[in-house]
Amino acid sequence: MNIFKGQNLLEFTARFQTDLDCKKYLSEIKWKKGFKCVKCGHKACQVRKDFSRTCNICSHTESATANTLFHKVKFGVRKAFFICFEMSTTTKSLSARYTAVRYEVTQNTARLFMHKVREAMESSGKYPMDGIVHVDEFVLGGVEQGKIGRSYHAKRKKAVTAVQLTKKGKVRRMYAMGIEDFSAGSLESIFVNHISKSAQITTDKWKGYKPIAKAYNITQIESNNGLNFKALHTMNHQIKSWIRTTYSWVSDFHLNRYFNEFCFRINRSQSKETIFNNLITKMVNKDKVYQKYLICA
Repeated sequence: MNIFKGQNLLEFTARFQTDLDCKKYLSEIKWKKGFKCVKCGHKACQVRKDFSRTCNICSHTESATANTLFHKVKFGVRKAFFICFEMSTTTKSLSARYTAVRYEVTQNTARLFMHKVREAMESSGKYPMDGIVHVDEFVLGGVEQGKIGRSYHAKRKKAVTAVQLTKKGKVRRMYAMGIEDFSAGSLESIFVNHISKSAQITTDKWKGYKPIAKAYNITQIESNNGLNFKALHTMNHQIKSWIRTTYSWVSDFHLNRYFNEFCFRINRSQSKETIFNNLITKMVNKDKVYQKYLICA
């Protein structure tokens, strides 16, 4: 398979000129290991003009987009590819309002599809961070009168961040997760999902980390107004600035999806050549997501 590499928009446009070009690319990823009928399990098939596959036994036809995150995309697979390209290769991504104007779709359609893309950007959790890891919590939102520090009753969105550092103090990987409060039970989620128990973890002296230290190798030190966690505080500032300047508002329901998008690009900043192919592969391998799952109740 000839995968697409690079960030050049002109090359991307020349490669994917029609919906069929996009479906061919999807089919090569989807059936890379061979075809298997979802109805009867038979492995022999016929390839149709639109790159769908028809089972030789039960005659069930499966399209290249079926049972992927491109399932029933009604505004065109090519437009969907362009949105994926911009979300993965640009630095700041796009708002749903701007995407709607740019690709002539409704704002709601743009928003829902972009949330599907963010679902694909979620970490698999198969490669937890090891080595040197710094963890800290932060809040999103303006100042609330009478609510200071780690107030449990503030309306601001609460989150926890973990960064894996090189020996020179440079950021290798990072993950962020929304949390309900700053208790040990909430903070533990990022440890369970993204941090290896062999990691050398450093946090500030917040009491919420003490129960977690029973299962993880945690060293607690003074924050010193962020000077002891420079790389971590820089990433916290970047993620808050990105959300504040790109989107008018982010709900608690979708907060982790936005974190997925930011961390996906940061963690692949050294492999931008293949970041688009990486995203499309994840979207093909991820099962279809229904609209009701993407809408806040």
